[in-house]
Amino acid sequence: MERAYALLDVKSFDDDQRIIEGFASTPTPDRLGDILEPAGARFSLPMPLLWHHDQREPIGEVLEASVTPAGIRIKARIATIADPGALQARVDEAWHSIKARLVRGLSVGWKAIESLPIRGSFGMRATKWDWAETSAVTVPMNLEATILSVKACAAPARKDRAMTTAERITTLENSRAAKVGRLDALMGKATDANITVDGGEDQAE
Repeated sequence: MERAYALLDVKSFDDDQRIIEGFASTPTPDRLGDILEPAGARFSLPMPLLWHHDQREPIGEVLEASVTPAGIRIKARIATIADPGALQARVDEAWHSIKARLVRGLSVGWKAIESLPIRGSFGMRATKWDWAETSAVTVPMNLEATILSVKACAAPARKDRAMTTAERITTLENSRAAKVGRLDALMGKATDANITVDGGEDQAE
């Protein structure tokens, strides 16, 4: 089983739902020179979310996966365990490690079905591949596949008081993440339609 890694970019947190979102894989060479074409992924959901690729240590599930030209965007949930014990300690460690940015990587476990050598390198381009699991890891290899958000679930600000600095930061970060998501979607549609987007369109908003 091969592995391809990505960097997490944590934006916000929801201690109740423990939802994380981001890119699990992108069509850029990882540090081993391999390329995974997003459209070639073969997978089923829900998919195991593991801790450092250890099949004995699941921490949750990948619930959604959207294949786009820019990469495969996922939504995953880290489990919440009520009963004290080793399992509760593991999933809590995983969640708090991601929140503290101590664990900042995503990695997919994959196996090539169809592939081509990449000229001038030792890497290969997987045009069709089995995607078996996704893991939270410490060391990333593909720096473009990132966790864009860890969902925030904050109480709405009261009208009789101003938002705190932390609340303003959270609001701005969530707004930015939403705009990035919309931009990714627009770029994907433009790519599918063979439309070139130039800098002049930046002034449309």
